Amino acid sequence: MTFATPAAAAGTWNLGDLTINRIGFGTMRLTGSVAFGPGVPGDRDRSIAVLRRAVELGVDHVDTAAYYFSPHLAANELIRQALAPYPDNLVIASKVWPSRDPSGAWSWAAPEELRGQVEKNLRALDRDHLDVVNLRIPPSRRTGSIADHFGALADLRTAGLVRHLGVSNATSAHLAEAQAIAPVVCLQNAFGVGAPPSEQELLRSCAEQGIAFVPFFSIAGAGRETGAGGTEHEEVLAIARARDATPAQIRLAWTLHQGPNVLAIPGTGNLEHLTENVAAAALRLSDDEAARLASLG
Repeated sequence: MTFATPAAAAGTWNLGDLTINRIGFGTMRLTGSVAFGPGVPGDRDRSIAVLRRAVELGVDHVDTAAYYFSPHLAANELIRQALAPYPDNLVIASKVWPSRDPSGAWSWAAPEELRGQVEKNLRALDRDHLDVVNLRIPPSRRTGSIADHFGALADLRTAGLVRHLGVSNATSAHLAEAQAIAPVVCLQNAFGVGAPPSEQELLRSCAEQGIAFVPFFSIAGAGRETGAGGTEHEEVLAIARARDATPAQIRLAWTLHQGPNVLAIPGTGNLEHLTENVAAAALRLSDDEAARLASLG
């Protein structure tokens, strides 16, 4: 079977009324080698080239946030410079609630401040609305209510500034609370090979409700914002060797294998890695390979 673009090989999913390819692109790593910390600064021209090449490869879902910035680069501005005027089919998803000031210091917005965060995204991206906004839930609310914040986002959806809503770093209780306020089209959580049973159950719950499950750190794993570590699990390496693939491709293929509602948003500032990541859309693991990876802790 042939596909119009490499990204189309994994199939599509609907975010509300928006149909996207299941493999997208995360912009966090465009601003530097280490998100939110010291590292090698991103290169503007290379980052713009990566974004444009991603779209050429069929990526039509870009994940970003206003707090993705370094002293030299901001992800939203890179997206605008690289892709505006935007393709009609391009879906841009952002996140609100966290914020960083120019020094990099973090803070968390009050419900009434979320409109300002959405408008900041709109100005930087030069858009009149955001396709998807995820409410990024802080660790301090792991067992607390999100009703006030999600309700504020629902009001912005009614006002036309936001098209669809999602939740990020969420529990099943958060999802249920949000769904009672307004439709949720996606849930973004850390997830990949070795994910705990609680996240597996949340993925199944999303599938039952027709909600997209959008893992982040599928490649980085425990490395999270600092990226993948220098060592890799032997089982991942063995399957990669057998498939003539990279470990990152195997991890992405396993993620996509978890269900038709599972999307992937791998990020990179490297053109070669981008091509490899998108190529993972065509990699189909056997049930045995998937089970071997699922058993890793």
